[in-house]
Amino acid sequence: MKNFIVKFLLGSIGSLFLLFSLACRSKQEKANLVTQNNSELGYPKPIKLTSGPGYHWFGYYDKLQVDPSGRYVLGMKVDFEGRSPVAEDTLEIGMVDLKANNKWITLGKSNAWGWQQGCMLQWRPGSKNEVVWNDREGDSFVSRVYNIETQKMRTLPRPIYTLSNDGSFALGTEFNRIQDLRPGYGYPGIPDPYASVNAPKDIGIYRMDLETGDNQLIISMADMANIPKNGETLENYWHYFNHLLIAPDNERFVFLHRYRRAKVTEDIQGENPFITRMFTANINGGDPYLLDPSGNTSHFIWNGNDKICAWTRPEGRPDGFYMLHDKSDTIEPIGKGVMTANGHNTYVPNTNNEWILNDTYPKDDRKQELYLYHLPTKARTELGRFFSPEEYTGEWRCDLHPRSDRDGNWAIFDSTHDGDGRQMYMVNIERIIEDRLEN
Repeated sequence: MKNFIVKFLLGSIGSLFLLFSLACRSKQEKANLVTQNNSELGYPKPIKLTSGPGYHWFGYYDKLQVDPSGRYVLGMKVDFEGRSPVAEDTLEIGMVDLKANNKWITLGKSNAWGWQQGCMLQWRPGSKNEVVWNDREGDSFVSRVYNIETQKMRTLPRPIYTLSNDGSFALGTEFNRIQDLRPGYGYPGIPDPYASVNAPKDIGIYRMDLETGDNQLIISMADMANIPKNGETLENYWHYFNHLLIAPDNERFVFLHRYRRAKVTEDIQGENPFITRMFTANINGGDPYLLDPSGNTSHFIWNGNDKICAWTRPEGRPDGFYMLHDKSDTIEPIGKGVMTANGHNTYVPNTNNEWILNDTYPKDDRKQELYLYHLPTKARTELGRFFSPEEYTGEWRCDLHPRSDRDGNWAIFDSTHDGDGRQMYMVNIERIIEDRLEN
């Protein structure tokens, strides 16, 4: 009996020691396990583009990250994580040179940024050498246009949110208003002058010429508040705009009109969720159309000039990705039973919109999934599962936010899986797509 007790105690101690040793594994050891598991599952091996010291990422998923030549990959860099940025925190703007051993090249800086969407950094469409990002100058948010060849920079009087596909103009909205009503998606440093007004008539969405800086308001927050929801007036809600995106032909754009019952404070934010309506409008703000009145629109991308693929929950239907037809009530499920979780969806270039690049938020095991979805065959191809430590949560979480290069050969993403903090990675998808075409 004594021997049994001794063996039992020794076994229990051994088990506890094993559990303790697993819990105490370093981030790097955990990262190695993730890499090993991905390799064993046959996922393509990602290439690490950036490393510490410093933390690098790109931010949102619907911007041009790679230059037309395919050589330079834009990114941002800071020296801290795990807290909200404040006005004094400076973000370094740079790019990775893929033809020079992934050398980091500093381009500039910004004092107008957040963890989720960065500073709206992107290549100017139609240009081989100009990069655009948001910054703060005095008591104004502005945008910078930087030429990587001449190293000259000019300043535009308003920040940008999305650029036209010919690079001639931008659409923008008020980032201090967003910061008030959805902290982490706006910028600190400049108070909202309309902070006491529910639905201001003098601010909203504006259009700005990228050469001259000339700009004009095209849709006000009061305009949207005056469009009732199911007969209910919205004048007493607090209104703002998110997620502007211009159609490929530059004729219309989509945006999310969001509103809350009360202003955000720490004690009521969880009980005061925002409500969402997706609208489209022509590029000068006219002919607005309520495309998704459900209140549940999340991530989306244009499919051609008259359809939008979005995650939502239409009335009477389950959560999922749907194809919404502009100026029509036609709604079709996309990826039913396969793309079952909300993610950041884009179409892979040069595939006739047959391939969607997508991700997920961390699952119960804290792994984020990266995958391709082939619409004609309804097949899903896994690209990897990447561990996200528990400390990456809330405002400073690190979504994969996958982006493609211009040719559709590479998927680029942000991740925290290898113990080095948030960094940028890329994985080849060319062979996967070619194999499907051959079969």
